[in-house]
Amino acid sequence: MEKRPRFRFALGALALACSQTFASPSPYSTMIVFGDSLADAGQFPDTAGPPGSTQRFTNRGPNGQFAATSPMILGAHLGLSGAELGASTSPVNAALGLPDGNNWAVGGYRTDQILNSITSTSQAVIPPGNPGGGTVLRQRPGYLAGGALADPNALYYLTGGGNDFLQGLVTSPAQAVASADRLAASAQALQSGGARYIMVWLLPDLGLTPAFSGTPQSGPLSQLSSVFNQELVKRLGQIDAQIIPLNIPLLLREAIASPGDFGLATGQNLLGTCYSGNNCLQNPVYGANGTSPDPTKLLFNDSVHPTIAGQQLIADYGYSILSAPWELTLLPEMAHASLRAHQDELRNQWQGNWQGVGQWQAIIATGGQKLDFDDQRGSASADGHGYNLTLGGSYRIDEAWRAGVAAGVYQQKLEAGEQDSDYKLDSYLATGFVQFQQNQWWADAALTAGHLDYSDLKRTFAFGVNDRSEKGDTDGEVWAFAARLGYDLAAASSPWHLSPFISADFARVKVDGYAEKGARSTALSFDDQDRKSRRLGVGLQGKYQLVPGTQLFAEVAHEHEFEDDRQDLTLHLNSLPGNDFTLTGYTPQSNLNRASIGLSHELTPGLNLRGGYNWRKSDELTQQGINLALSLDF
Repeated sequence: MEKRPRFRFALGALALACSQTFASPSPYSTMIVFGDSLADAGQFPDTAGPPGSTQRFTNRGPNGQFAATSPMILGAHLGLSGAELGASTSPVNAALGLPDGNNWAVGGYRTDQILNSITSTSQAVIPPGNPGGGTVLRQRPGYLAGGALADPNALYYLTGGGNDFLQGLVTSPAQAVASADRLAASAQALQSGGARYIMVWLLPDLGLTPAFSGTPQSGPLSQLSSVFNQELVKRLGQIDAQIIPLNIPLLLREAIASPGDFGLATGQNLLGTCYSGNNCLQNPVYGANGTSPDPTKLLFNDSVHPTIAGQQLIADYGYSILSAPWELTLLPEMAHASLRAHQDELRNQWQGNWQGVGQWQAIIATGGQKLDFDDQRGSASADGHGYNLTLGGSYRIDEAWRAGVAAGVYQQKLEAGEQDSDYKLDSYLATGFVQFQQNQWWADAALTAGHLDYSDLKRTFAFGVNDRSEKGDTDGEVWAFAARLGYDLAAASSPWHLSPFISADFARVKVDGYAEKGARSTALSFDDQDRKSRRLGVGLQGKYQLVPGTQLFAEVAHEHEFEDDRQDLTLHLNSLPGNDFTLTGYTPQSNLNRASIGLSHELTPGLNLRGGYNWRKSDELTQQGINLALSLDF
């Protein structure tokens, strides 16, 4: 009898894939899968398993059912239900009256059959070489058959090509090219039907599988696999859709080179042994009948199919790419947060008493900020904090006008996503401003420019049993203009002042594109980001003289953001620099409320101490700050 292995995360992955999950953002309406046994969610009956169960081409769990395949795990990460991720053409579903799912992958499918499952007919057909090979257990119209349209908001998942080799259709470079063209034709058919987001596997190196590793066929198969992938990458680059390639061959080589980094067994032949012993040599330690059975320590369940460990790595790989823009589109928002903290600091100072005509006023201020982003459909949750130092001064030109300058240094850190990626920003801001007050009218305007130094960007994501980080750095710039016009309802001699005002703000943040270091399978390069903000607002500003020398001040405002389009980001794998794709990211909110309150106290004539608290809130963004400042008239 087969010993029960230790399934550290196999059961968790299976449960995750087969139940409704609300773990993270997802801008995709659903996930639709096409391919072969590497992605099959269970088209065929499992005669050796519990009643009503289906077969998948990976290891079994302790409950006797097969572990999940990568699209099932990835779909669960995206919050999709087990019913959505289930098989499309399973005779078991039909017999039990269960609804079909969105996974059209069938074990044994060649690239021509994958294309047929999209454009003409999907068949659950027993693969050649098996008992009853060629028998059709069930068939139904393909996904786009009869002129059906693809869901443009769905994520499509495509893998295939291996069975063309295993069934003897590819024995030459020309045949490898033709096979790749057929798989690319499946992606083209989806795009022609309206699909926009298509994730495509590159073919695993068949020479590095237990079926062929160490045999005379290993080298030729590796070469033909490479020819297949070269043609596939070229053809995918010609399709007018967001094609998201997964460099599976590179991922496999990384796992073989450093198995311990992936939670796999060290000191074992991961290519020449497998877990189940089906058509390959069972591993003597971690195999099903080994001394310490554990499929999570091995890459292969049988001669060509991954264990749950391999499937989990591939799912995590895909998710790391999809989720990258959810975090990286927050980089411009970090800069906007620093800019707004700088502007809040200046507005707090402007509420103080003016110095005499012909006099200067110097200020020095410091503060801290806290930033919270709730997740959206297309962006990750994040928490940030920062600190700043501001120096400046103003000159009283005459009774009605004052002008000044200020410079600020803002240091900010943001932790984003499920694995707490770290993103750091140093902002260097300079502002020139003018103020006007005459009778009861007042106005101010400020022009700000700044340099952004993203010196330490560390994107971290789950990768099997461990986390992996990819690092980079980049620069940017910020430009902003802000103006307000208000009317004081009280006379100049009154101990209280209340001023309604209107405001207009424009800001532009540019973040230069950058490449994460190295060329690992998960390393990415990102294009420039350009995030503009145009806001109009109304507000109320007030202050009250509590006692001589001590003043309470406050301000509330509501602003409307006109630049509220979703921020998309173009990126590519460093290992596949010619295949760009654009994915969805953060969406700025249309409405923003802000408030501030503080105290000012005159320490000695001309020397004032001021402290304040600032708060901003939109649907998913909360920004808070405190500041302390000294001003000196001379």
